[in-house]
This record gives sequence, C-alpha cells and structure tokens, in this order.
Amino acid sequence: MTLIELDALVPAALADELAKRIYFISDQITDFTLIRSGDTVTAVDVTTQDPDATDLDALTRKLRLVVRNDVLNQRQVVPKVVWRSAEEGAVRDVFPELLTRGIAAELGEGQIALGEPVLSLMDYLDAEIRALVLDEFEAHEFRYPTLMSALALRRTGYFESFPQLLMLVSRLHGDVDSYGAFLDTLTGGSEDKDGDLAAALRDHTGDTDHVLPPTMCFHTYHQYADGPPPARNTVVTSRGKAFRYESRYRRSLERLWDFTIREVVFLGSPDFVLTSRSRLMELAFAFTESLGLSGRCEVAGDLFFLNRAAAVRAWSQRLLEMKYELRLPLEDERDVAVASFNYHEQFFGKSFDIRVEGERPVFTGCAGFGLERLAYAFLCRHGVSPALWPAHVRRAVDR
Repeated sequence: MTLIELDALVPAALADELAKRIYFISDQITDFTLIRSGDTVTAVDVTTQDPDATDLDALTRKLRLVVRNDVLNQRQVVPKVVWRSAEEGAVRDVFPELLTRGIAAELGEGQIALGEPVLSLMDYLDAEIRALVLDEFEAHEFRYPTLMSALALRRTGYFESFPQLLMLVSRLHGDVDSYGAFLDTLTGGSEDKDGDLAAALRDHTGDTDHVLPPTMCFHTYHQYADGPPPARNTVVTSRGKAFRYESRYRRSLERLWDFTIREVVFLGSPDFVLTSRSRLMELAFAFTESLGLSGRCEVAGDLFFLNRAAAVRAWSQRLLEMKYELRLPLEDERDVAVASFNYHEQFFGKSFDIRVEGERPVFTGCAGFGLERLAYAFLCRHGVSPALWPAHVRRAVDR
C-alpha cells in the first residue's frame, strides 16, 4: 500500500464521490482505502500493480487533480427520496450460488455468461415493462444496431462528460499492405510462431469511426436528427446492449462491460415529457412492489469526470431533479440502481436539431431499466430457485 496525502481535505459527505473515481485515476491502481480523520478524508492508501515501477509523484498529481476538479466543488447534499416501497424482506447476495450451480460463469472482468432460469426471468421482466410502455404511451418500438458512429455519439456530449466510460470499436487500416504487416507482426514472420498480438493490434489498427453505445436512447436521437419526430409528442422504446468501461468490477451482475437495457424515450413539449416521466415512474414503482421487492427512488446525479463544469452540472441535476434512480437492495447495506428516469430539457433536441417544423427544438426525457441488475435484485430477494418465486412470476417463466 502507498499512502497519498491529500492537499485539500474531503468532507465525509463527499467521500463516496471520491471513491467512485479512484479506479479511473490510473490503471495502475488495483485497490484503495480512504483514510479518515474525524469527519474528513485526509489521504488515500492505494495498492498498485507494480509498486516498484509506480510513479508516485504522477499518481499524487492525478489524485489531487480529481479531488479539486470533480469532488470538492460539489455541494454536500442528502439524497432526496421521492418514493419508498411498503414491501420489506430479507435479501442476500446470491452470486456465489449462481456460479456454483453453473447458472453464471465468469469469462473475464465484468464479463458474465448467464443461463436459465435467469434468462427467462430477464425476458419476463422486459416483457412486462415493454407491455406497460406500449399500452400506456402507445410507444413506437425499434431494434437498433449495436454499433454507433463516433460522430453521432459526439453530438450527445458523451466524449466531454464521460471519457472514462468510452468503449471504442477499432479495425485494421483498409489497405493490403496494412493487412500483410499485421499478419507478419502477428506471426513473428513465421507461420509456426506466435508473434506479439498486442503489438500487432496497436501498430495496425486505429480507425475508430464507430463506438459501442453506452445507452439505447442515443440511437433514438440519432434516428430523428435534423428532422421532426413522427408526432408532436412521441414515445420510443427499444431493448439492446449498452457498453461502459467501469475500470474495476465487483464479482456480480452489478457492473458489466455490456449489459441489457430496456429504454424509453420521450420527445415533445416539456409538459408532455415531464408528465410522461412521472407516469412511468408510478408504473415502475407499482411493478416493483408487484414483484415483492423493497426499494426506494431518489434524486441522483451522473458521474461527470474531468469536466470543468462537472461539479456544477452534478449539482444542477440534483437541484432541478433531472435524474432519479430506482435502487433495490442486494444484501444488508448494499444496493444497486436498477433504473433511472431522466429529463434533459432541450439538450438533445438542440444537439441533434430535432424539431417539429417551424418550432423550437423538442424537449426530451428517457428511462432505462437494467435487466441484469433488476433480475439480480429479484434473485437476491426471492432466491435462485423458481419454486421460491412469487406465483405469477413462476407461472410466466415456466410457460
């Protein structure tokens, strides 16, 4: 462990904001402990991959930069809870049991293979959410491609706000000589010899004109870019894979490199967007209770990183209640956000120039339901065996 003293003390109320960012500071950090004195964090004890090769001065500089830029400028607030379920019940982390039973398999950090009955449970949860969205809002449904153009993602502002989460798609340079050089490096000049794969990829790739989408709603804004949506007030829903690099991953279904999301997007007038978001939240809370799950929904903010206005943006989100998170317990003192409900004002309407002819850019809002997380929270409450699940869920999954 290497102790790094902070040049500015972090109030205890902001300790979590610091902890969320530690692993993004450097790939060298493999573990850390916040050192507290009274009601402040005074230092961070870090473990690195190779202590002898660690540049302590550089690591200290980076840590202190994040503290000053991203943490200390944030205001200390207690999350406002806007809903809490009446349901109560014991929860326990079932991930070890999923591994033991062969229902889940770890294929790499943040990469989990899933089998039955989790797959059927996820499909059931998604079908229920999809049905209530289609019935309540008469939503248009789309299936989007996995890839998204880098230029489209740039219009969302994601590069500037969340550079730490980006996942890029690279490919070999489109040239015969490039292919040949790649193969020579890969094979070490001999078909019987393994060359340096890392060097081959590093030296002969770099065309990153596409990215892996961090959420489905960006596809919707791209779809209607530079033109009008189908109607003055429009609702779109989709299901797909989202991709985010989150540096270090807990051994569970909480944070994955790729995860399945059911997205709902509202486009139209501010009254329409806000009313629709509120109604969807009501439906989501009722659905949560129908599953026998306890939880709460609270005002939240995004993890803006190394953005000059990060603290102001995070505070504005909370102050204006632009983002809510539905959080469900996994075990004592540990929970996870399974859904978020967001209001963007005209940000995406302006960025993508989405407008009804002759009118101002549309207002937008969205909701995203993480299906792996929702299924995981359900299993932590009811157990892995379908025989223990609520009867209406068991019947639907057994069909």
